[in-house]
Amino acid sequence: MKDSPEVFGTVTVGQRGQVVIPMKARKALKLKAGDQLIVMSGPPGKSEIISFIPAKSLAGFLRHFEIRIEALKKELSKQEKK
Repeated sequence: MKDSPEVFGTVTVGQRGQVVIPMKARKALKLKAGDQLIVMSGPPGKSEIISFIPAKSLAGFLRHFEIRIEALKKELSKQEKK
């Protein structure tokens, strides 16, 4: 994957709201049958943008952030005691 967004093609929303993720995208993101994706709207003010994020990637990102937040809380607690 590149540092900037990549266009993988277009999809059509079916009658049941389903879409097929293009093969090039599945390969680039290493997605396979059964993988879960988080579906999110775009950045604030851009609700018409839809993002699909692999759940396992988001879970790892959140765990990393939790560790950093806990470290910051400890540091702030030390500062408040001074």
